[in-house]
Amino acid sequence: MSGHVLVAYASKMGSTAEIAAGIGAEIREHGHLVDVRNVKHVQSVAEYDAVVLGSALYNRAWRPEAVHFLSKHAEELRAREVWLFHSGPIGPHADGLQAMPRKVRELAERIGAQPAMTFAGRLEPETAQGFLARRMAATVLAGDVRDWDVIGAWAQDVAAAISAAEAGCWNRPGQSQEVSR
Repeated sequence: MSGHVLVAYASKMGSTAEIAAGIGAEIREHGHLVDVRNVKHVQSVAEYDAVVLGSALYNRAWRPEAVHFLSKHAEELRAREVWLFHSGPIGPHADGLQAMPRKVRELAERIGAQPAMTFAGRLEPETAQGFLARRMAATVLAGDVRDWDVIGAWAQDVAAAISAAEAGCWNRPGQSQEVSR
């Protein structure tokens, strides 16, 4: 049996949606049933064994609809494996762990999720929305700086953890700690 995984995302200019699709494809390649959906189109997480949630990160803030998703589904998410990611930083050191916004950090702690993985983003003049984004897109920082190898490796780790969970090693609060995220 393969795990049923939801990869949900909140994206402003499409880059985070593309990352979510890539993560979903990688997890699917490891034998799991995967749905990739915009958080606006997810009514329940009840049918899923695991959830990956990503949000675009602007001015160190998550998209409001992603925060709402975490808040609305917090109790259901506590009973599932949950991985978080955010995307959007550009420039040096864009990939890796960056601080989660306070509300997101509090919700992540409440549901038992690990800190969000940060992926570099894409900022191009033709998709930039808003004054600040358009101004930044006109600089040398513009372009697609997403590292698909980093994204793919993280998704492989998630898929491996889900596979291990199928073997009875769920890393839920109060249960075995054999699987780490």
